[in-house]
Amino acid sequence: MSTLSGLRVLDLSRVFAGPWAAQMLADFGADVVKVERPGRGDDVRQQGVRARDPSGQESRETSSFLAMNRGKRSVAIDMAQPAGQALIRELVQHSDVLIENFKTGDLKRYGLDFASLHALNPRLVYCSITGFGQDGPYSHLPGYDPIFQSMSGLMSVTGLPDDVPGGGPMRVGYSVADITAGFYATSAILAALRHRDMVTGLGQHIDLALLDAQVAAQSHVGMMYLVSGRQPPRVGTASPITCPWQAFDCSDGQIVVAVGNDTQFKAFCSVLGLPDLPADPRFATNPQRASNQAVLVPLLAAVLATNTVGHWYANFDAHNVPSGPINDFAAVFNDPQIRHRQMQRSLPHPTLGQVPIVANPVNFSAAPVRYERAPPQVGEHTAEVLRELLGLDDEQLAALARQGITRA
Repeated sequence: MSTLSGLRVLDLSRVFAGPWAAQMLADFGADVVKVERPGRGDDVRQQGVRARDPSGQESRETSSFLAMNRGKRSVAIDMAQPAGQALIRELVQHSDVLIENFKTGDLKRYGLDFASLHALNPRLVYCSITGFGQDGPYSHLPGYDPIFQSMSGLMSVTGLPDDVPGGGPMRVGYSVADITAGFYATSAILAALRHRDMVTGLGQHIDLALLDAQVAAQSHVGMMYLVSGRQPPRVGTASPITCPWQAFDCSDGQIVVAVGNDTQFKAFCSVLGLPDLPADPRFATNPQRASNQAVLVPLLAAVLATNTVGHWYANFDAHNVPSGPINDFAAVFNDPQIRHRQMQRSLPHPTLGQVPIVANPVNFSAAPVRYERAPPQVGEHTAEVLRELLGLDDEQLAALARQGITRA
């Protein structure tokens, strides 16, 4: 039995943050029912690289949708129609959790806001994920990941300094604000369920903003500013508080070194053939090395450039010096550690044959993560779910489909 067996989640969310949280709950064993618009479905079905079917032809399935929606059942319901709203309200009465990421106030006009649904199902945990939250001067605004990367301060500390070629603020290479909010949503939902089941017997409303989540996730970088009053510097792959902690050029590529303490620095210098360097008072401790990076880094870089990434990586590994190559994704998924940990898996899919997935990184000792359902097609489980949860028969299902309220 999985960790969340017996828990049902109604996923009304779209794109990344909400679907990511719902997928996490599905991985842990919850029955996740994804409600989509008939025909088009989740907006993210139109984003990303299209997967190819076994014949090599492009399918309708996109990489972005496949990344966020395994383990779910899809029902296609037209929420704009009163009868569609009524179906969702019925599903709510059979659910423990609802996740939504509509603009603040949008669901109230459909009678699907927290207050309305709490009256129907007082045990419902209702998680709203929005750009700016349910209140405040920006609460009415839409937003996407780059906006939150920029407004949270993340881009101000990401990239190279202004005074070097290619310098300036830079976006992190994936939708970090969305995924971070998804993780916060997952933990908040589990906490609210614990509170319901152990304290009050009642669900509650979770108000989660992507901007808040991204500000919070920067933790120690934000605290650098709060305790000093100074803007943390933008230093590329380096660190303003630790050295050496950055990428270095080798003869055939780059290697990242992350020396976290004085013992590791001594081992690092020994590998480089610079055994006297740790005794230099400018470099004896981590704060001194961080303060004297402008002098230290060129000394290290000159040696590292004389040999290959593989040479240095093997030698650092032998001396317990943290380091690693800068992998592209071909190297990532062929890495022996990644392969041993089974971070790439596959699931059978009705049109793609087998669909590759990036596995959940959590490994429970007693309740393994479930990999049972491929990301669904739009409305793939409409009839199944409405029969199972609402007891509708074939005639009722056909009538809903004829009226355009659902789509099988």
